Amino acid sequence: MVDMKPDGAVRGPGRPREERVTGAVLTAVVDLVTEQGIGAVTMDAVASRAGVSKPAMYRRWPTKQDLIIAAAESRLGPLSVPDLGDFRAELRFVLSARLETYRLPGSGRLIAGLIGAAAEAGAAGGQYAEYTERITSETRRILERGIARGDVDPDTDVRAAATLVAAPLLFRLIGEREMPESRFVDALVDLVARAVAPAA
Repeated sequence: MVDMKPDGAVRGPGRPREERVTGAVLTAVVDLVTEQGIGAVTMDAVASRAGVSKPAMYRRWPTKQDLIIAAAESRLGPLSVPDLGDFRAELRFVLSARLETYRLPGSGRLIAGLIGAAAEAGAAGGQYAEYTERITSETRRILERGIARGDVDPDTDVRAAATLVAAPLLFRLIGEREMPESRFVDALVDLVARAVAPAA
């Protein structure tokens, strides 16, 4: 039977409903982690919290790992940094955007839970590594752009430098249990920019 709108037109595909389901589920995961920790995330608990069926969830996220990664990526996903003509400016853009995300309620617990789940994932750990590659991809891109522009040393190990950019904010937030401040971003911009600057 064709599904009709009240005005007689045929309804389009069910994408709005799919988007609502996705949003409700990922919000439920973040809320559960924020309130109770990563251990509270089960398919049953998320389905109940989101008000959706488990089959609908399994069609999108076949495993709990898929669900946790999707929730983390909804909060902490890839960035898009415009060409600002200067590596320092682009690095500040990346770090400031991450800082803004880390300040959202529950971000610290979500990231800590993600790291813990990755450590225990065993053979499924590749999914977490792929997620990390995605969220650091723009940092690698601005480093490569800096090399092409001439304000980053061409001998820079781009992957190592991207890790150097990502790690301090995370350690300050999770390891030191302290919310990073804007002046910490300023210090990181200076330290990283000097570390990868071309030789005089």
